[in-house]
Amino acid sequence: MSRIGKMPIIIPAGVTVTVNADNVVTVKGKKGELTQAVNPAIKVNVSEKEVTFEIDEQADIDVKQKQAFHGLYRSLINNMVVGVSEGYKKQMELVGVGYRVSNQGNIVEFSLGYTHSIFIQLPAEIKVETKSERNQNPQIILESCDKQLLGQVCAKIRSFRKPEPYKGKGVLFVGEQIRRKSGKSAGAK
Repeated sequence: MSRIGKMPIIIPAGVTVTVNADNVVTVKGKKGELTQAVNPAIKVNVSEKEVTFEIDEQADIDVKQKQAFHGLYRSLINNMVVGVSEGYKKQMELVGVGYRVSNQGNIVEFSLGYTHSIFIQLPAEIKVETKSERNQNPQIILESCDKQLLGQVCAKIRSFRKPEPYKGKGVLFVGEQIRRKSGKSAGAK
């Protein structure tokens, strides 16, 4: 049994969790609605205050795979419950001379030292805000109820200009420390 899978999920006030016949879990809350299909090897039990997960012993899947699914689906459903009740927020900053970011609605424009600007259309589930203050790095703030989608969007934005170890320039998360390398001149005598 998975230690994570055994833990029940406490349902906060204002959140409803339902499971239909096809083993699809739907979570509704003040921040939105999310759905997740669950493998038939895992039984989802919803009571008034909590959600629990059990392994179906009759399923024709490997035992290790059942245990892995047990913890996986518990974590996914927990992320959904937290997302629709509290939401998730990521802050990124652009470190580099002349790097800029601006947005109009869900269309974000990046100027990252290339010959052209990069435009990205964000999904409707993600709220975006950009900050550009004098003598500070430009920041982009992303909020969503879907943790997985938010992580994918952040990874895509980061891929436009990954942080490099020599000057520390690039798109990185606020508070992230980049391990710096000394250049060629440090080895020369």
